[in-house]
Amino acid sequence: STWWGKHESMETDDGLVLSHNPGPEHGPVRLKVLEMVPETRVEWECISTHPKTSPASAWMGTDILFEISKQENQSVLDFRHSGWVETSKYFGFCNYHWGEALQKLKGSVTARVPFRFSWLGPWHIALLTKRMII
Repeated sequence: STWWGKHESMETDDGLVLSHNPGPEHGPVRLKVLEMVPETRVEWECISTHPKTSPASAWMGTDILFEISKQENQSVLDFRHSGWVETSKYFGFCNYHWGEALQKLKGSVTARVPFRFSWLGPWHIALLTKRMII
C-alpha cells in the first residue's frame, strides 16, 4: 500500500514496535503496538524521541488508534491521535499531514484496491468515512 510510507516491524521485550521514517528532518518514528485486534482495531503509542525542531517531536507520548466498525452496509474507520500538547507549534502541521495520509487510504479503498497491513490483518472496506478526533 502507498497510503502511508513503508514501515518496519520488530518484536522487542516490550512487544511489537513499528518504525516509520518520514524523512531525515524527522528521523524514525517508533510506534509500540498497545492493542491489535485483526481486521478491527490497532492502537499505537509513539515511543521515539525527536529534536524539538522536528514536527515528529509533537508525537512523543501520543496514542494513535484505528478502529473499524460496521454501520448498515458500510464500514467506518474511526481514527484518533490523542495526547497532544494543544499549544504545540506542530499541531496544525501534523493534523494536515494525517489528513493527507487518510485521503490516500480512502483513495485505495474506494478504488477497491485490496491491501494488507501486517499490523491490522487483511481487510477491504467498501466505503470509508473518516472522523478525526484529536
